[in-house]
Order: sequence, then structure tokens, then C-alpha cells
Amino acid sequence: MRAARPVVESRSRGRGRATPGPLVGPFVHFRGASAQELLRTSKSLSLGFSPSELSRLQEYFQKEGRDPTQVELAGLAQSWSEHCSYKSSRPFLVKHFGSLPPDPRVLARGDAGVMVLNDELAYALRIESHNHPSAVEPYGGAATGIGGILRDVLAMGAKPVALADPLFFGPLDLPLSRLPGGVKHPQYLFANVIAGIRDYGNRVGVPTVAGSITFDPAYTVNPLVNVGCVGVLPRRNLRPNRATAAGQELVLAGGLTGKDGLGGVAFASRELSSKSEKEDRGAVQLGNAIMKEPLVHAVLEAVEAGLVAGMKDLGGGGLASASGELAHAGGLGSEVHLDRVPLRETGMSPWEIWISESQERMLMAVESSNVKELLAIFAKHDVPATVVGRSVRGERERLYFHGELVADLELAFRVDPPPASRSLAAPPPPRHEPSPPFGRDGTEVVERLLLHPDMVSREPVIRVYDHEVQGRTVGKPLVGTLSTPSHADAAVLQVDPPGYLGLAVAVGSQPFLCATDPRRGGQAVVEEAARNLYAVGARRSPSPTASTSATRKTLGSWATSTPSSPAWPKRPGTSAWPSRPVTSASTTEDSGRRSRPRPWSWPRGSCPTYGVA
Repeated sequence: MRAARPVVESRSRGRGRATPGPLVGPFVHFRGASAQELLRTSKSLSLGFSPSELSRLQEYFQKEGRDPTQVELAGLAQSWSEHCSYKSSRPFLVKHFGSLPPDPRVLARGDAGVMVLNDELAYALRIESHNHPSAVEPYGGAATGIGGILRDVLAMGAKPVALADPLFFGPLDLPLSRLPGGVKHPQYLFANVIAGIRDYGNRVGVPTVAGSITFDPAYTVNPLVNVGCVGVLPRRNLRPNRATAAGQELVLAGGLTGKDGLGGVAFASRELSSKSEKEDRGAVQLGNAIMKEPLVHAVLEAVEAGLVAGMKDLGGGGLASASGELAHAGGLGSEVHLDRVPLRETGMSPWEIWISESQERMLMAVESSNVKELLAIFAKHDVPATVVGRSVRGERERLYFHGELVADLELAFRVDPPPASRSLAAPPPPRHEPSPPFGRDGTEVVERLLLHPDMVSREPVIRVYDHEVQGRTVGKPLVGTLSTPSHADAAVLQVDPPGYLGLAVAVGSQPFLCATDPRRGGQAVVEEAARNLYAVGARRSPSPTASTSATRKTLGSWATSTPSSPAWPKRPGTSAWPSRPVTSASTTEDSGRRSRPRPWSWPRGSCPTYGVA
């Protein structure tokens, strides 16, 4: 969003349909505008509406008997963006995944998916991208990508325990003469994206344990910065992403609201251009990992105390998306007082407060009787928390600013746009390049292959991430000897220290196959991730009806050393035995010299590692 330039009216209008009082502007000329005028308004306000969407909006406000306010249009633009609504991909997601039979291991589908670990524990996982912000401001874009994915897992009531980051950049040796105008060089993007992930993840205290890096000219203009997160939670703490009853207070907690990230999702849904650096830098959010760490602790403590009925994180679309989706998912309406939102800057307009994507914020639906205790928890952690609204019966969303009504919309209309229809024409098949000429022994070709960025070790990148924080990472991203480490297929996390329950984490990507054949490429991605997990001994999550106590008894059966089994078994996913000394009972002797421990395997049916792809 940018400052309004079309002609607007600031005077109050009379009552519209179902409006409880005078609606205060500024109003944007819409009802009697021509199609060209509507397109100019959308462009000047950076709304991103298509012609068909503008026509639908005009029809809606004609029925309402009034023009829209600037606040209303700002919220609609965020909710109707591709980033928030999945309006282009939603028909395909419904077609291919909407008819899948229910699986008892799936506990929830929301801001993150939640899966069964055992009768007591579950894990939440989510992966998404932060591409456009990283292309414009790579350090901040990558950092806030990490911050956002942490909040998605936290919104389910889970403690984030691991991060993954598959990254895709243009060629690092790209000549400047071939760099498109307004585009940052891949070397600059690469260095600053890595720095953003490093600084945010390390400071917030969540280990980065998996990922990948790919280089190709296709990612020169728009690098792909994917971020994934896994969290663990007691199943009793699972929370829905919705308000559960009318009359619940909406509590905004976390960082202060500023003017950063205005219209971020509308920007993320547009194509990048040579003007993006200048025009859209304000759409990139500013991360604050130092606030995120106490926010996580405060939210988890409030959830454990049973004070939170449901919650959403304030990511794309800010308060507009979070409050709208929280109420709509519960079949309710909402009232929000924008002047109650704690601000980082003075003089912010209502529409700026409404759609700001300032980071480190959560919105919780809380029963009135629990508000005092909840606010005390956040005060103890020195995290700001404020009641900014409430859920109400009905289907309207009403926003107030210093007692004046500045927005009054049907909530379903605002947060649930119609699907978008886009061309499905297949791209032309890739042109087959001639095979490079081989020399007598192919030395030059082999040398070029070995020196290609896709072939070299990722150790310099992996080493800047803290993969040991929280003390859960028993299968490391790098394995082997200290002098010659190699990449692990998957990392293994200890779920419930000091227990023996493990969680394997891996990522997979097949960008070149997906470009040629998306269907087979998608299958190959799943198969690759599965192979990585199998390589460290992972298996499917158990049936949710399995007895936890019986499982613990089985998993503990190997812990006691006997003369026929090693006292210090080999860690799954490692290619070298631990350096800790082992007893003579678990070694073989050859000419009086100590040799390696005997081969050892998990007892049948008791491997304690579960997989996450």
C-alpha cells in the first residue's frame, strides 16, 4: 500500500446496509467509476486487484449503497492477494488433496500441519517461501522468513525445535553485463540471505538442521528462499487457528506496530520489475529475533496454563489477515479498535495499522475471565500484550479508530475471495543443448563439473548456522570425521530429552526435473525426501492408538549395556563411531589392539526415529 492519490472524500456518509452508525472516511470513489478509473485507483494505491475483482468489488459496494473506505480497500487487497488466498492454486489443491481419506495421524490442518508422534506428543511442520522480499532486501527478507515460519508453528501451540532452508540462486559468476536492470547480483543475494538466516535463527535459539542450495540462471531475478520449521507439542496443548465462541477477547501480543511491511503480500503477489527496489522496499518487514524469543516462551506458557482458546500469527496481511481469519474460521464476526494497537511510530493512519506486517506479533482469542492472568504472563516475560477487540455473533467485521467506525464489511466477502482462473498452457519443451566436446580423457569436463557451485561442499554455509542449540540434534547436518566431514542425508532430533523418541528432518528438491515434467518432478521430490529419511532409520509415525507407556518400555529395552551389545551404540545417520570410549565387552580384540565396536542395529520394531519430509 502507498499513500492514496485518487480523489477521496473525508466526510462521513449516512448509514449503509447493516451499519450501526455513521461510517467515517476517507472514502475512495468506486461505485460510479469506469473500469479504467478503477484500474488507475488500484494501481495508484498498490492494491493489485484484477479487472474482474474490481468489477466484483464495485458490485458489492453498489449493494452496500456506498463507496469503500480506504481502510476497507486496504484489508481487501491483502486478503485477496495470491499470497494470502491461494486463489490460483486453490482449485488444484482442492481437486488433488480435498478428497483424500481422513488419516488418524493428522491432528490438525491450519497455519501448520500437526501429526501424531505418540499418545502424548505431536509434531507440527510448515514450509513456505519469502522470495520477493529477499530479492529486494535479502538480509531482512530471509530473516523475516525465518520469523514467520516460527510463528506458524507456534500458532498451533508447538515449540519450534528445528529449521530447514532450501535456497535457490542465480549463477555466482554471472557477468555484470548480463545482470538485468534493477536486479541484485546473485553473489550479493547469496551472502545476505545466508546472513539473515544465520542471525535470526541463531539469536532466537532454534537450530537450522537441514536445507539445500541450488544455482541456476532461472533464479537470477527472483531467488527462492524457502524456510521450513518443525515444532513439538503435548497433544493436550494443540490449539485451533480460530476463535471458538462469541465474546472472546482478541489479545495482540509481541512487537510494536510500525510502517514496515505495508502491503507486503500484495507486493509478494506481483511480478518483480526494475522498479521494485525503489517502489517496494517499504513492503519488506523488519525482523526482531530478540523479541521473538520471549514471545515464544510467553505464548507457550499461556497455552500450557489453558488461557488461550485459539490463535493466529500476524504474518502476511498483518492484523487484517489474522483477525479476519481467526473470527471467520470460527463462524463469527469481530470488532477491532485500531487505536488500541501499540505503535512504534506516531501518526500512523488506520489503514497502515490495519495492514502493517511488523514482525513478532501473535493474536489470541481469550475468554474474558482469563485475560488478567494471560496479560500477567506476558508482562513477566516483558512482552507487550493488549486487548484490541473481541469476537461477536454475526457475519460483519467492524473497525473503530478513536470511537469512529472506519470499516464495516461482511467478513466472508473480505477473507474468502473467488478462485482466479489462469492459463494452463504448457511451456515449450526445453531445447536440448549439444553435448560438450570431450577431450581425450575428459579432464576439462570433469574439472568443470567438480568446481561447479552445485557440486562443492556446503560446509562453509552449514557451519555458520547453530545446529546444536536446544541440545536436541543427535544426528548432525554434517557427519564423518572432523577433518573430512560429509553431508548427512537427514538430521535426527531428540524429541523429549532424556527419552529415546527421535524425529528425522530432511528436505528434497528436483528443480530441473520439475521444470521439464512437473508431475514426475513432484513425485521425485517426495521420493527423495523419503529416501533421505529412510537412510537414518526413520519410519512412519505410529498409530495414535499405540500405548505410550508400552512404547517407552520397548524403546528403553536397549539402553542397558550387556556383554553382547555395545554400551554406546552408533548414532543413526552417522558414518563414524562416536569418540567416547567403549568397554572391552563391546569390542573385539585383534593382536591385542582395540578395534571398532561390533556392528549394531536397533531391536526389531523399536527404532525410535520418526520422519518428517
